[in-house]
Amino acid sequence: MPGQNYFLITALPSLGELGAFPPLTPLELLEHLREEPAKVKLLKTVFLSDDLLQHQAFLAGEITELDLCVLSDSQARNEEPLPDYLISCAPRVDRHVPADDLWAGYYGYVAGFARRRGIKFLQDWVGYELALRNALAVARAQALQLNPDDYLVSRDLSGPEEEEFTGLLNEWAAAPTPLEGQRVLDKGRWDWLQDHDAWFSFKDDELVAYAVRLSLLNRWHRLAQKEPKGSD
Repeated sequence: MPGQNYFLITALPSLGELGAFPPLTPLELLEHLREEPAKVKLLKTVFLSDDLLQHQAFLAGEITELDLCVLSDSQARNEEPLPDYLISCAPRVDRHVPADDLWAGYYGYVAGFARRRGIKFLQDWVGYELALRNALAVARAQALQLNPDDYLVSRDLSGPEEEEFTGLLNEWAAAPTPLEGQRVLDKGRWDWLQDHDAWFSFKDDELVAYAVRLSLLNRWHRLAQKEPKGSD
């Protein structure tokens, strides 16, 4: 209820702009909500996204250390199965990129959770993330002269049309390094949050928006620690 969230949200530290030092970790936020298990479960749906990114990066040999919030180390390292709900929500189809099934499962799980709980912001966030992901898939496929339809994920849950990302994708394509390209995409995400956050509503929607921002700040803090010294 909004009244309950008022005290929870106003007790949280303010978050700076993208790239600022995160004032707390996702685990610390969950600890702040420890007496509200339903809200802990809600925010874990957001933080799981970053855990899955780390899971994929670890398996690809891109990282060796993990900073997890929802998955166990064994799950992220593929030593134990991922949660069943990631598989049960994924469509059983052959894909050119097997990891796409994982993301289809994730977004299907979160979208279903959002519908059951009536959290519009979480539904909109899933739609935006899928639309951006699919816009990137189309751009990459076209650059390689592949069929874009073979690389799209959960279009039935997608939000804005891929064409709406034209300017963002042009800036991403012109980035001098992959890290700078990722910064462009995350700035687009941050701007979307600014436009869609349920400011001062003190509903679960506002709590979710805070968690999404915190996840982005935490990820960029982690990336900044790995950047070569002297880089901009």
